[in-house]
Amino acid sequence: MARVSRLTTVDEAISLVLAHIPVLRLETVPIEAGHGRVLAAEAVAPVDLPLFASSSMDGFAVRAADTPGRLRLAGEAAAGLPATRALGVGEAMAISTGGVVPEGADAVVPVEHTETRAGTVAVGRSEPGAFVRPRGGDVRAGSVVVPSGASLTAARLAALAACGIPAVVCGARPRVAILATGSELRRPGERLAAGEIYESNALMLHALATSAGAQVTMLDAVRDDADALGAALAEGLAYDVLVSSGGVSAGPHDLVRGVSRTLGVVEAFHGVAMRPGKPVVFGTRGRTLVFGLPGNPVSSLVGAMLFLVPALRALQGDRDPQPRFATGVLAADAARLEGRDDFQRAEAVETDGGTLHLRPLPGQQSHMIAEAAAATALVRIPMGRGVLPAGSPVRYLSLEGGVSA
Repeated sequence: MARVSRLTTVDEAISLVLAHIPVLRLETVPIEAGHGRVLAAEAVAPVDLPLFASSSMDGFAVRAADTPGRLRLAGEAAAGLPATRALGVGEAMAISTGGVVPEGADAVVPVEHTETRAGTVAVGRSEPGAFVRPRGGDVRAGSVVVPSGASLTAARLAALAACGIPAVVCGARPRVAILATGSELRRPGERLAAGEIYESNALMLHALATSAGAQVTMLDAVRDDADALGAALAEGLAYDVLVSSGGVSAGPHDLVRGVSRTLGVVEAFHGVAMRPGKPVVFGTRGRTLVFGLPGNPVSSLVGAMLFLVPALRALQGDRDPQPRFATGVLAADAARLEGRDDFQRAEAVETDGGTLHLRPLPGQQSHMIAEAAAATALVRIPMGRGVLPAGSPVRYLSLEGGVSA
């Protein structure tokens, strides 16, 4: 694995992460448990859909050649039951929505366009195929219902069920261990001593990883001690992905990189040309992906959205695991950073014309998690000199509605 000595750009770092995704682990998943999973093999229809020609309306099945006119009533085709018999010349058969179109019929006349009397029904002119759902008109047997790499949405699950497919092959949900580091950390609700803080990053990372489809284990937070840290990291390396928070900068108590190396972790990069989150580190040991995120909460959030979430998507076979940037318009001037992309928390406001305007919030320090909680978007201000003026198109990640990174 090549070591990059200069600061890695954001896009280079994303590419490096995705280049180290191991071969997928596969599992067969019942469709009832499939929502949000990613198909590892295309789902092929075993039958035509619809299975038979059926009516799209309540009405009367007819031979189009017999219309218009008054026709003899010849039984009923109810949904869920076969037609009582074939339709003869000059006959009509009552039919329900979804009912089997009887042999001999080639059209359906909606009930509201008919008039019944004394065992007959008057119908207007009809054309062959009118209000008939042809067999295989939706899906032909042998055709692909859902392609490999697609996420199973509610509509796709319905299509699988309608074709009688009970289970599908998916990428296995990655097993993720999350480890918060720092002697100053305490659980919410515990009494704080001088210099201590409540740990918040692990819960945030748990939420992001879970939203991205992972099975997440939160390891106990560990103090800044090499032996204790080594034991905790060794436990985490048994998972598909190990994510640590804190201890990746250059201070005397930043031990994560050194201890990780003694455990056989090989770094792909350390230091990304961005703010916040510059000290982020990524490496591997065997099949395990190892992310070292900074301890400042917003730095940890940005690093996870840019690098961890795409990795989790790719591990499940997602065809497009890249961060899901959208485009909006900058609502106020923003200073640019020379040599680093700046990811600013912003408020997204849609105008009457449908344009999304993004207004950076005043507090952009990497420790200000409450400011991040108030933001609805993370705006990427590209590296450069001077000011990016209001009205400029910018890319952003949504901070609402689960994982959109």
